[in-house]
This record gives sequence, structure tokens and C-alpha cells, in this order.
Amino acid sequence: MDSFYGSFDFCKDKDEKHPSENLGQVLFGERIASSPYKVRTVLIIDNMPVTWCYDVEDGQKYCSPGFPIGCAVTSDGRVKDACIINLCVIYSIKHTADKELKCEGHPMEIPKELSSKLEVMYSYSVSFRENNTIKWASRWDYILESMPHTNIQWFSIMNSLVIVLFLSGMVAMIMLRTLHKDIARYNQMDSSEDAQEEFGWKLVHGDIFRPPKKGMLLSVFLGQGTQIFIMTFITLFLACLGFLSPANRGALMTCAVVLWVLLGTPAGYVSARMYKISFLFIVYRIIFADFFIMNVILWAKGSSAAIPFGTLVAVLAMWFGISVPLTFLGAYFGFKERAIEHPVRTNQIPRQIPTQSFFTKPFPGIIMGGILPFGCIFIQLFFILNSIWSHQMYYMFGFLFLVFIILLITCSEATILLCYFHLCAE
Repeated sequence: MDSFYGSFDFCKDKDEKHPSENLGQVLFGERIASSPYKVRTVLIIDNMPVTWCYDVEDGQKYCSPGFPIGCAVTSDGRVKDACIINLCVIYSIKHTADKELKCEGHPMEIPKELSSKLEVMYSYSVSFRENNTIKWASRWDYILESMPHTNIQWFSIMNSLVIVLFLSGMVAMIMLRTLHKDIARYNQMDSSEDAQEEFGWKLVHGDIFRPPKKGMLLSVFLGQGTQIFIMTFITLFLACLGFLSPANRGALMTCAVVLWVLLGTPAGYVSARMYKISFLFIVYRIIFADFFIMNVILWAKGSSAAIPFGTLVAVLAMWFGISVPLTFLGAYFGFKERAIEHPVRTNQIPRQIPTQSFFTKPFPGIIMGGILPFGCIFIQLFFILNSIWSHQMYYMFGFLFLVFIILLITCSEATILLCYFHLCAE
């Protein structure tokens, strides 16, 4: 769990300057504290973080933002109850004749035996090295190169494409099989009575557009799904174009939050078109409740990842002051539109549903409907979570955008298959 720099007994800046962060940095728990190292007022030079680079397996170089201040060790090959404290931090700043480009920190490990009272003296050293081979546009490359190789990312894309091809083949076979049977039956009809007889999926055509029992909940999820889809698509598209680069700290999260707030209008419009607006904010309540509970836990632990009270009030103000009015504005236009006309008339008497098999019951259907989309994104999800927990930079938005498109196709085809199996069972 992340903690504030000031919560430890480390060297502090006498001026106590606190640089301002944007909304995305605060929500991600990225706090900038003023350091006592008089190179710059903070450990961010030309908006680049100080990194600790070291060699790993296969001769690769791993660069992690920040530097270790000490680590607890176990008894494996070391003295029990021992700790290594980095007493000296050596900075190496690579620069050109006119611009500073790169800052690396190398901790010097000096083991000390801990006692009841131990006074630790910290020091730092700075060296400047001129390097004219690094261009300004490529100064982030040494950090981004620590990310997973592209061949693994292409494997993720191929894995997702295999699932899409499998589902597309099943949908195509079902459509061809159904149409082939219908055409064969029409060709075999000899009388008008046979032509009027309904069979197959046509037996339930009068119940397809019957309002569900939880119509309100369905309209809510459709509206919120529209909002999430548009927000995700625009955010990933801007990231692919390079507008949300790591050089612009917190831009990705800020863009997502702002888009989420501004896209209340299409969410309200879709929900109003489908049903009503009364319980549209149920998803907001669930998300905010989870967010608030997690934030209270982080507050209690004194973590730097906790959202300050002022930022929490600002998020609520954005929700009630911008998102809610825009949602009602979209609902207003939605109610003014004509009701959606169904292509067939709904029967007044609902058709009796036969006993369902195990695979068409809700819980197995939910599992089957979620496994296939999850199979398309689990590799990318692994890389994203690994980057967050390992404090790495994730910048492969091109691969992520492709996986997002594949996810949309997979969800659509999985829905078609589940609906077909339910119609066959009925």
C-alpha cells in the first residue's frame, strides 16, 4: 500500500512546497512532494520521473520509476530480522547542450544492524553527463522499452482473433442451417394451410418484443453501457493518436473522468427511449459506494492513494453539477422522440415457457456469456495490472484499441448465440 513521503522520517524540504496535481494524478494516487535534493525542487526533471535501472534476465534492462529507500529481507541467505537501508542516492542526469533529458537514480546499499536507537544519515550525489545522441522526442524510450515485448502482444491479438473466428463460424453455421431449413420447408409446402402454419423460431415471434420483468433495470444498463462505450472508445482513440502520452501526467484518467461526466446526455437519451429515467443513477450509486468504501480503508491506513476530501467533493460536484443535468437533458430529448415501433405485434397472452435446461438457466448463461469476452482480454488485462502493480508505464494503446474492437465483436456474437439457444429451448 502506497504511503506519503512525509509519513517517514526522511529528509524533508525546508520550504515545504507542494506542487499541484491534476485530477487524474490524484485519482491514481500520484502525489508530488518537494524533495531536499537541490537539483530541482522535485524529482521530476523536464516532466520525467527519476528512474532506477538495473539488469534482469536475458540481458535486458529494467527501469522502474523512483528508487528504493530500503527493503526488508528474509532469512534466505541473510541475517534474520535484517534490513538494508539506502544511505546514499547517486543521481546521473543526461542532457544535451540546451535541454535536460534523462535522470537516473542509483541507490547505494550499506547494510547496518538495527538496534533500538539508530540514527541514519542520508546523502546524495549528482553527476551531469552530456549526451547528444538522445533526441527530445525519444527521451521516454528507455522507460517504455521496459514494457513487454511486442511479440507477446501479438500473441494476445492472435488469441483474441481465434475466439472471434470461432464465434463467427458458429453464428454463420447457425444462420445457414436455419435459413436452409426454412427454404426447404417453403419449397415442400403444397397447401395454403401449410403456409400459414408456424414452426421453429416463428412460434415465439409474438413474444420477442414483450417488455421484460426488469425493464427498468435493462434500460438503466443500456444507458450506462452507452456512456461507458463512448467514453472508452474516445479515450483509447485519443491515446492511440498520442494525445494521452506518459509525458502528460494524469491525462488518461482526467480524460476518462471528464468524458464520463460529459456523456451523461447520451446515457439519459438511451435510457429514456427504452423506458424511464427514475432509476438511471443506480449504477452511479453502486460505483460511488465501492469507491467511497475503498477510500475510507485507504484513509484509515494513511495511504497516499487515498483521495483527499477536497478532490472527493470536486468529483461529487462534477457529478451533481454537470453529469446529472446532462443526463436529464438527454432524457428530455429521449421522451420527446416517438416510441420505438416493433416490426411484429406482441401477443396479449404470454407464451408458456417450457422447462429450461441447465445451460439456458440464468447463472450458467451469465458464466458462458462472460468467459468468451474475458478470454479475449485476459492477456491485455494481465499486462495492464502488472504495469500498475509494478509501477511501470503502459503505453501500448494501439494493441489495446485492437483488443477493444475484438471485444465488441465477441460480445455481439456471444449475445447472438445465447439468444439463439434460448429461442431453441422455448
